[in-house]
Amino acid sequence: MSNVWRAERGQVLLMALAASVLILAGAGVMAAFGKALLGKSRAQGAADLAAMAAAASMRDDFARLFESPVVRGRANPAHLTRQDYLARARAAASETIARNGGGLRAVVSFPDGGSFAPVRVRVRVRSRLPVKAGPGARKRVQIATGAEAEVAGASGATTVPGEGGGYQGPFAYRQGKPMRPDVARAFDRLEEAARHDGVVLLITSAYRSDAEQARLFAQHPDPRWVARPGHSLHRLGTELDLGPSSAYAWLAQNAARFHFVRRYAWEPWHFGYTLNPRSTPDGTRGVGAPGDGRSAVPSFVPAAYAPAIARAASRWNVSASLLAAQLYAESNFNPFAVSPAGARGIAQFMPGTARAYGLADPFDTVGAIGAQAHLMRDLLRRFGSVSLALAAYNAGAGAVERCACVPPFPETRAYVARILGLMGGAGETLPAGALEVRLVA
Repeated sequence: MSNVWRAERGQVLLMALAASVLILAGAGVMAAFGKALLGKSRAQGAADLAAMAAAASMRDDFARLFESPVVRGRANPAHLTRQDYLARARAAASETIARNGGGLRAVVSFPDGGSFAPVRVRVRVRSRLPVKAGPGARKRVQIATGAEAEVAGASGATTVPGEGGGYQGPFAYRQGKPMRPDVARAFDRLEEAARHDGVVLLITSAYRSDAEQARLFAQHPDPRWVARPGHSLHRLGTELDLGPSSAYAWLAQNAARFHFVRRYAWEPWHFGYTLNPRSTPDGTRGVGAPGDGRSAVPSFVPAAYAPAIARAASRWNVSASLLAAQLYAESNFNPFAVSPAGARGIAQFMPGTARAYGLADPFDTVGAIGAQAHLMRDLLRRFGSVSLALAAYNAGAGAVERCACVPPFPETRAYVARILGLMGGAGETLPAGALEVRLVA
């Protein structure tokens, strides 16, 4: 019996030793697995940060793609070529990986890098992590992960404040009065200078819609003092009626330094902002060649299409810069363009949408531009936002209504961002936050 007991005890000891070895090996495997998970988590975080950094660089540089390469015969330092634009984004990603990724190797690419204004960036990271595989054994685990980010139009950006006015962009408010954001910034400088000289400036009127102008004209139907509805410069968001009367003399001497001009000799209180060409009086708006400072049509528009864009913008009360940027993005001003999906002509109308807007022939350039402006007017009224209206033009109104946002379609988000960038490059005032950065993968 004692011999049997000794044999059984030996077997138990052997089983216990085997179990200990297995437990130790399992612990080593678990430790290696845990270390690999931690390593991958760190790599994913570095990839996310790098993609966001590259996209932020693209957002900040986006408008520079549309700056003129040459100004007055000299190279324009504000202009960026597409190659430089992408190089700056790649450098931002690489620097972020170096700061956060340790020994990670990163590959930065741009899925839409061949387009005229790329908005997407992809970062792929790889590393071989040394881990303990067991007692006295080590192995290297391959870690690969990545992230993708994009520059997109913010859903709520560029709100349309109301119908029936010449200005269709965002408002800034000073003393409770609405005006264009660039006018507000110029007024801040004007007011600061006045205050330094002991002069107080009060704003009695700024932007006025055509409906407000109609009410004023009904009360005072004298065109010398109150412009007819649709003819007041206040509808442009550039005009300020300033007071009190004790400030008139100071304004007459100093307003021009801040790009404000006294519009009418008989109105010492009415000053208009003139730095932006789109703020010129009605008598010169739409006159001249694109980009000459007198036309509301941006300089990148071929001269043959400028009159049609100017007429459509005026008829449907839509920004000429917006229409021009759309045509550039849609077809690069090619009146014979046909997309793989069947969209046709310079404004890329699908046959059903063309019929709905009375466009018998999408290849009729003048008719297509008019129908485009009509459709954009309707979408702006429906969604109250340039970004959402553009998204609806590209992806359909139903897709925008379902999420009340720019839908998460890469093509649509890129389309909105490109057009907002083109409008900014053409001098259109966009609000802070019109372009945002987001991770998409």
